[in-house]
Amino acid sequence: ASRHWVIIDGKGQVNHVHGEGVVGQTPTLEPHQGFEYTSGTKLSTPLGMMMGKYHMLDEDGQSFEVTIPTFSLHTPDGKKQLH
Repeated sequence: ASRHWVIIDGKGQVNHVHGEGVVGQTPTLEPHQGFEYTSGTKLSTPLGMMMGKYHMLDEDGQSFEVTIPTFSLHTPDGKKQLH
């Protein structure tokens, strides 16, 4: 399994992050089971946004993608919304 993130800062600068697993882990999930983790990224502006995809394998070893919709990023002292 792998991931691909697209991180865009408040000035429109785009950074792509590719890698195996998440936070150093490649969990095996059973049906209806979830996995939560906390991560971070460097951001050159107080606001930004991020979207991505997880590339996963089903129980038969077939590859499929899970799309992560766009969400806002903000520094602790930044605004809470990105327009």
